[in-house]
Amino acid sequence: MGQKEFLPHSLTEEEKLRMDDYLPASPSQRFIPSPPPGPVRTMAEWEPIQALIITWAGQIPILREIVRNAVQECKVLIITTNPANVESTLISAGISLDSVRFVNEAFNSIWVRDYGPWTVYKNDVDSLWIVDWIYNRPRAEDDATPAAIAEYLDLPIYEATQIPDDWVHTGGNHLPDGMGTLFSSNLVMEENPGKTESQIDSIANKFMGVDQYIKFPTLPFDGIHHLDMHMRLIDEETIIFGQYPEGIADGPQIESNIEYLLDSFKTSFGNNFKIIRMPMPPDNNRYPDQGGDYRTYTNSIFLNKTILVPTYEERFDTTALRIYRENLPGYNVVGINCNNIIGSLGALHCITKTVGVTDPLLIAHARLKDVDDSVELYPVSAFIRHHSGIRSAQLFYRTAGETGYDSLIMTLQDTVGNIWVGDIPSFVAGTEIQYYIHAEANDGKQQVRPIVAPEGYFTFHVIGEPINQPPLVEITYPEDGAGFDIVESHIDIEVAASDADGSIDSVQININGLPESTVTTAPYSYAWTFPSTGTFTIVANAYDNDGLSSLSDTVVVIIEDLTAITSADASFIKYYPNPVHDVLHIEGFEFISKIILTNTLGQKIHPATTGYGKYDVSNLTPGIYLVHIRRDSQWMTFKIVK
Repeated sequence: MGQKEFLPHSLTEEEKLRMDDYLPASPSQRFIPSPPPGPVRTMAEWEPIQALIITWAGQIPILREIVRNAVQECKVLIITTNPANVESTLISAGISLDSVRFVNEAFNSIWVRDYGPWTVYKNDVDSLWIVDWIYNRPRAEDDATPAAIAEYLDLPIYEATQIPDDWVHTGGNHLPDGMGTLFSSNLVMEENPGKTESQIDSIANKFMGVDQYIKFPTLPFDGIHHLDMHMRLIDEETIIFGQYPEGIADGPQIESNIEYLLDSFKTSFGNNFKIIRMPMPPDNNRYPDQGGDYRTYTNSIFLNKTILVPTYEERFDTTALRIYRENLPGYNVVGINCNNIIGSLGALHCITKTVGVTDPLLIAHARLKDVDDSVELYPVSAFIRHHSGIRSAQLFYRTAGETGYDSLIMTLQDTVGNIWVGDIPSFVAGTEIQYYIHAEANDGKQQVRPIVAPEGYFTFHVIGEPINQPPLVEITYPEDGAGFDIVESHIDIEVAASDADGSIDSVQININGLPESTVTTAPYSYAWTFPSTGTFTIVANAYDNDGLSSLSDTVVVIIEDLTAITSADASFIKYYPNPVHDVLHIEGFEFISKIILTNTLGQKIHPATTGYGKYDVSNLTPGIYLVHIRRDSQWMTFKIVK
């Protein structure tokens, strides 16, 4: 079977002529033209999904790469009338078909975002239902797709098609936040001229649970007036808006729309929206007002832990991908070249649709904003709900750079509102804090938010000038120190010093009132010869580059008399010859734990070994030397003559 003609995103001239006749007849083709029974909530795009829907209608290289990435995350439902051909194409591209399913249905176009099914949940998290409306194109086969998907998945479908709830609408102009707020351009008003705004709001509420319907003026150079061409919600309160150079193309209207949003509306949690700007890339140095294609990076799609982003030119793409990765840490951000389709006024979001999971554990959260308070706790609040109830919720947090998380138990603050709370401890100014939420339902189902946790997380900063933190310092000393007697009069003291928010300026080492040693370069070490036997306290202080902070480390060592000749039983040991000329032999190694050679002043000598129990003393000057031998915890000292 040959490939159908590729229909553009916009209405063709012939379709414009047929539209007036199509709309009155369209409702008669429906299945269940009534609202869902009971309150519903429309799924947000970042929630867990069970399936991705695409229509195999041209643009094969792009669809192929979408499938390649999607099969790693969910099932892929492909609408096609030639499954064998699609199967062959995917196999040839090395794509596994284990998660691919074919829906053998007729279609008109590739733009499934606009005509595909919408996921809603009864009572926020209960029954999964499908909702649909009248597609704003005279493409009857496309318009029947939601019913076909509902039948394939054995799901109820409710359609806004019967007067007074007949609603002409399109998916690319329908951006929900998952908590009752919906965004569209004024195209939704223009395509329903017989209805007031309050009537449209009422339909959106009955079919999709919309409590706040925000509508923006349309953009002059966006030929289809779909918000997904310059807007992308990435959570309940954060929106990426496309940005043009000042005065270029749709830039002025986008800026006006942002100002209108911030001045007139709050998020579903009652906060101000957070706006992230995304450059709109030119096409061959031309923007849409100069004849260039309407290139956009906001036309992206969430697929569980992956987000697919349209790309065009590497010099612009790197910035867009960086912005996604910075604001969605932990997500697998994948670029797919869309130069071949963007001229038809659409990209990845426009040709994909998702179906939510049947058993959602919803965690909705207003992520923490940056704070300038390093004293108070940082309260985290989340709406958490599951049809079986919530058994427990935990809050995991860490500072940037740490590998593991600390955790605390969240408590149910509002049993009616399903609000769980927990407090992240305070941190000093300059700290970046990363956190996520984990919940377990009564039936054992578990969920995290963000969905990519613990690899991904929400983040906020404690702003302000950081308070200087003291450096860390640790003394290292001979193995026989701290709890053992040291028989050497000479030890090498080393100090490990570090400063997390600066550098080490100097280290001072002091021993029992002896002259203090200051070391300014690493390794921080100093050699000490003790003047007598006894107990000595070693103190080290590290000073950072601010010259104010120090933290001391202290150890205590005991110096024994190194010149005494012991009379303990030494029948287990033999040493010879004595006097010695070149090589000193020591036998009885199976009883010996340590051997030290010193002069009569207690200064340590380091002879070379020439074999098992053999010490080369040929380089020693003639005189008397002491051999200190340790057996278990007892030291014995013998005199030899060179």
